[in-house]
Amino acid sequence: MSKADKGKAMKLVEVYRAMGEAEALIIKSLLESNGIPCLLKSHAAPSVHVFTADGMGEFKVMVGEPRAEEAKRLIGERGSV
Repeated sequence: MSKADKGKAMKLVEVYRAMGEAEALIIKSLLESNGIPCLLKSHAAPSVHVFTADGMGEFKVMVGEPRAEEAKRLIGERGSV
């Protein structure tokens, strides 16, 4: 990474959409154990409920664009969560 690139924000892309926090954390763990940093993004407020309604409990798993294809491949190889 050059000095000019250090100040720039990396573009994040969605590589997986989980139907709850537990599923999202499993995917996050898979990616991070393979050296791919990721973030979880959700519009839902934290809750004690384990169900989702109308996508409100969805979590998007986001990774830096340069690692997106690798992340999708790993998730695909993992199969269902």
